[in-house]
Amino acid sequence: MKDDRGLYYYPFPGNRQVRMYIREAGGSVEFRMWTQKDPNMWKEHGWVPYEAIREAAGMYRGAFDPDTAYDLDIARTLIADNR
Repeated sequence: MKDDRGLYYYPFPGNRQVRMYIREAGGSVEFRMWTQKDPNMWKEHGWVPYEAIREAAGMYRGAFDPDTAYDLDIARTLIADNR
C-alpha cells in the first residue's frame, strides 16, 4: 500500500493502527514505523536499515517480535511492485 508517507504494510495484520513504511536507499531496505496511538513516533524515529535491525534483534525478548514486524520479503516485494 502507499500513502503520502510512502510504501507501507501492516506488520501486525490485526492492528491497522500500526504501519511499517519501507524504502530502498543505497542498496539497503530501510524501515520506519508509524502508529496512530503515537504520532510523534514518526518525528522522533528515523529510517532504520534492515542490517541494523538484524543486529539489534537479539535484544528483543517478549511480546515484540522484530522478525514479524520487519519483514524483508514483504518490503522487497512492495518495492519491486512499485518501481
